Amino acid sequence: MITPKQRAELKALANPLEPVFQVGKGGVNDAQIAQIDDYLRVHELVKIKVLDNSLYTAKEAAAEIAERISAEVVQVIGSKAILYKRNEKEPVIRLRNK
Repeated sequence: MITPKQRAELKALANPLEPVFQVGKGGVNDAQIAQIDDYLRVHELVKIKVLDNSLYTAKEAAAEIAERISAEVVQVIGSKAILYKRNEKEPVIRLRNK
C-alpha cells in the first residue's frame, strides 16, 4: 500500500508520460495483462488509456488490471489511468517512506 505522499510523488512522475497501452472494445485480455505486467517489471509506472468504444470505464479497467497483476492504481482521470507496481529485486523508482 502506498501512502498519500508517495501517491503524489508517483502522480508527478507520471504526468509527462504518454499512454503506453490502450483498452478498446475488446476489453482487457490475458495477453494485454501479461504485456502490462512485463512493462511494469521494467518501468514500475505505466499510463493506460481507455478508448471511448470500450465497454469499460477507465476506473473499471484500472481496477481489473491492478487486481490481476497485484499493482496499485495511482490515479484515474477521465479516460487515463496510472498504475504502479514495485520491482522488489531492482527498484527503478525510489519512493520516500513517509
